[in-house]
Amino acid sequence: MTDDDGAGPGGSAPRARRPRRRIITALATVLVVGGASAVAYGVVDQDPDPVAPRPVAASSPTPTRAAPEPPQPEPTPTPAPDPHAPPVRVTIPAIGVDSDLTYVGLNPDGTLEVPQRGPDYDKAAWYDGSPVPGQVGPAVIIGHVDGIEGPSVFYRLGALAPGDMIDVARQDGSTARFVVDSVQAFPKNAFPTDLVYGDTSRPELRLITCGGEFDRSAQSHVDNTVVFAHQV
Repeated sequence: MTDDDGAGPGGSAPRARRPRRRIITALATVLVVGGASAVAYGVVDQDPDPVAPRPVAASSPTPTRAAPEPPQPEPTPTPAPDPHAPPVRVTIPAIGVDSDLTYVGLNPDGTLEVPQRGPDYDKAAWYDGSPVPGQVGPAVIIGHVDGIEGPSVFYRLGALAPGDMIDVARQDGSTARFVVDSVQAFPKNAFPTDLVYGDTSRPELRLITCGGEFDRSAQSHVDNTVVFAHQV
């Protein structure tokens, strides 16, 4: 997100909140087939002194009943998403991002930590002081724009546009899907903390990385690029 020196926006984030779900039960039905009875009349040969014919009853078929259908198994209920399940992966098809998530906190001066040199440097990171993605409030995911070896995970973050989709997979197997509302750049020395980290009335997402010119004397980019998105 920001640079190796850890310079970046800081601020507090709201606490998390939670959802629920129902179970559907299926019933099996039994089909019954009934039989019918009938009466037939026979006729005797006539002779010179005919007699009235006598009715002859036909044999009545025994009503039959179809074998009941075997009971159908009840469908396995789909577990409700766990509102506390932490995020584990972020996918952004429009810019080719598909990254495992690491977790970061705050530095002693109140700025956001950033992934340090090592195997996690080029992974996106969830700020664990923000809501779990899908809870009410602004969940925050950061990532580097570049590094010594070239472009990093959020190199193309500024190319996102309103309507682009972002999927955040959670540890319980559920996925929170977000749609981009806007992409904005802010000078690091005038970062709008309340706008980015302030409370919201719905589940939202903030993706943050560095942007703007690279200040070689400070060894840091002068801006932050911030993506604002809400859950769909």
